[in-house]
Amino acid sequence: MIKGTFKRNDADQIVSFTLTGHADAGPYGSDIVCAGVSALAISTVNGIASLAGFEPIVEMNEEEGGYLYTEVTSGLTQEQNNIAEILLENLLLGLQSIEAENSEYIQIKTINDK
Repeated sequence: MIKGTFKRNDADQIVSFTLTGHADAGPYGSDIVCAGVSALAISTVNGIASLAGFEPIVEMNEEEGGYLYTEVTSGLTQEQNNIAEILLENLLLGLQSIEAENSEYIQIKTINDK
């Protein structure tokens, strides 16, 4: 199962997310849940770098997959924060949509970092 955790700050902005595990919703190379989650997550990280103009902190398991941690850095302009927040909220919505149809393969939660 893929487990996703989104962490929000006091201002209710997403400051980081972690995705762990494997969906196992189909054979390797044909797992549409994994493919959807991966496409959304990587697109978000790339979008932050390209559109917000900064490199977020990223940790991942490149050999086995199944682990991605991304954190928004501090010291950003308001515009960079706004762009990153829109992309992260969009990721959360996309993953929640996948979860709504495939809850046996993916669980998403948000926590407050207060």
